[in-house]
Amino acid sequence: MRQYELVERVRKYNPRVDEDLLNRAYVYAMKAHGAQKRASGDPYFSHPLEVAAILTDLKLDDATIVAAVLHDTIEDTDTTREEIDRLFGKQIGKLVDGLTKIEKLDLVSKQARQGENFRKLLLAVAEDVRVLLVKLADRLHNMRTLHHVPTEKRARIAQETLDIYAPLAGRIGMQRLREELEELAFRHLSPEAFKAIAERLHDLRTKNGRAIKRVEEELRREFTDRGIEAAVTGRQKTPFSVWRKMERKSISFEQLSDIFGFRIIVGPVEDCYQALGLIHTKWPSVPGRFKDYISTPKQNDYRSLHTTVIGPGHQRVELQIRTAEMHEIARFGIAAHALYKDATGEEGREELAKESRAFRWLQETLDLLAHGDSPEEFLEHTRLELFQDQVFCFTPKGGLIALPRSATPIDFAYAVHTKLGNSAVGAKINGRVAPVLSHLKNGDEVEIIRAEGHIPPTAWESAVATGKARAAIRRATREAVRRQYAGLGRQIVERAFERVNRVISDDKLKPVLTRLARNSVEDVLAAVGRGEIYSGDVIKAVYPDFTEERKINQTHIGPGEPGWFGVKTNANVVFKSPDASKAAIPIRGLRGDAPVSFAPNGGAVPGDRIVGMLTPGEGVTIYPIQSPALTAFDDQPERWLDVRWDIDAETRELFPARVISTALNEPGTLGTLATLIGETGANIDNIRFKAHSPDFREMIFDLEVADLKHLTTVISRLRESPLVSKVERFIG
Repeated sequence: MRQYELVERVRKYNPRVDEDLLNRAYVYAMKAHGAQKRASGDPYFSHPLEVAAILTDLKLDDATIVAAVLHDTIEDTDTTREEIDRLFGKQIGKLVDGLTKIEKLDLVSKQARQGENFRKLLLAVAEDVRVLLVKLADRLHNMRTLHHVPTEKRARIAQETLDIYAPLAGRIGMQRLREELEELAFRHLSPEAFKAIAERLHDLRTKNGRAIKRVEEELRREFTDRGIEAAVTGRQKTPFSVWRKMERKSISFEQLSDIFGFRIIVGPVEDCYQALGLIHTKWPSVPGRFKDYISTPKQNDYRSLHTTVIGPGHQRVELQIRTAEMHEIARFGIAAHALYKDATGEEGREELAKESRAFRWLQETLDLLAHGDSPEEFLEHTRLELFQDQVFCFTPKGGLIALPRSATPIDFAYAVHTKLGNSAVGAKINGRVAPVLSHLKNGDEVEIIRAEGHIPPTAWESAVATGKARAAIRRATREAVRRQYAGLGRQIVERAFERVNRVISDDKLKPVLTRLARNSVEDVLAAVGRGEIYSGDVIKAVYPDFTEERKINQTHIGPGEPGWFGVKTNANVVFKSPDASKAAIPIRGLRGDAPVSFAPNGGAVPGDRIVGMLTPGEGVTIYPIQSPALTAFDDQPERWLDVRWDIDAETRELFPARVISTALNEPGTLGTLATLIGETGANIDNIRFKAHSPDFREMIFDLEVADLKHLTTVISRLRESPLVSKVERFIG
């Protein structure tokens, strides 16, 4: 396309075109791209011109057309954002910058790069929706010329188009562009399927051409007789939509009944319903196939009446009835709104949000960006938002909420407000209490039952259908865990400062946040609670000149006190004689002909399913059935013995078990935990320590307990202690 042709294309719909601006952009882009070539061998400059040509079909303003001509200059040439701002204005500079990929990020995966680039795109779209229109036109031309791209890249680009850009075009109402993107992607991803379906559709069109014309003529005649001005056109489904329906419903091509349909364009909205009444009077309607998207528009602003009737020749005929304005919005989506030209400021965006439900969806999607999700998570949530076959539900006050099919009351709650979703504990559907994870249907009235302070369970994350709900649940659970660690960290820090007779407060921590590499006081406390920051480092950050000196409390025992004795080889300690009057603890199974022992790493207790392992010359070792150590004996079936418990209820006997606890590293912790264990009636047989971090120690307790219930009680008591971060049973 030549320079004057571009100007003329814009002049056709905008007589006040800024010719000078378009000419300067044309010349500048041609010089910037210079001798660059595309994969097809054509001059690279042809690509931005074709993108601009696509946008002229949408009748976009001069700034958008110029941005299309310049959209690759920053990314692929030596041009800078500052130069674009200086030559063409900051508005165009912002549009071009929003279309520039982030190439210099040091990200591990291609998916992360893809997520970050898409994040940047949507952030730019939030500022100016025209960025998205240019991007979609750019992708459309790239798909039209994809056959020139190396084979190894085609599948990735086509899949990305099918996953993100085609659904995105659909969500902002640009159906014609969406259909072309889907068809082009389908052609490259499944060439054999595309060819087969396209041939079948061609055969059908050839076979049924006369029948389609006959239906068109009959409909026009009926409308004319009733005084309704209407334009009737027949249409055929695209290969991709046919394939998708075959996949979704698991049916063959022959079972499809709505390959052909008819679009009826009438004058005012009232004529839509009059035309519908006429059609339903003349031909019987198919139950369950009527949808009123005029009274309840789709989230992409789509409005129309859909019905299916048994028409001429006893064939199913699908009909769409809409006004000319509705048809323009169905074809061009956001671009059909007159306000898009002025949607650059805050007022313009607010007006566009009122006018366009699709733009409101874009703004809501951006809420996912504000809370620091990883690029991969953001991409996942966005895909969830894009692939939606909708249901419409109502609030108790009559508000309409559009949700994806298979959505739950939890999705509904988060769609209303994030706070409502976080506090949701139950739901009423049509006045009846229902499970919060039940699937909603069209027309359901949903009332959410709340409980302040409630934290959504992590299991909800995999059960909800919307990206917004999934992101909010993940965020809420992260915050809850973070608060727990922050609470534990606060205890650690306060106790550390008490030991050194210093005072701590949030005001003292705020000035040293940069020294600790954290953004807030809560971040510091959470890091201490997780063991990422040593409490001593916090003291040194607040008091740089402080040197910690721990005082050791010494207990002196007189040599004449009963029960105590010294050892000549060690004068620093004394020992207490054991009470020999008490009988040894009897353990069932340790008596008999064959020596019996329990697993050396973890033991076994009544309540465990157990197995015996015979070692010739040594005896039998009892293992819990879930012990990982048993895998070593998989190839030795002759050593396995069936074993069961034979416990005398009248005699309290104790059995070995191992518990691992992560607890605070401070004086008195071991004594407190040992007391808790003793209060449950369990016996400590052995204790070992491992350094976990400066603030934590891992304590390994070899215990003797009565049974599995007794062991569970011990673990529960330990978990209740504020000194303990983590407790679990170890089975070796």
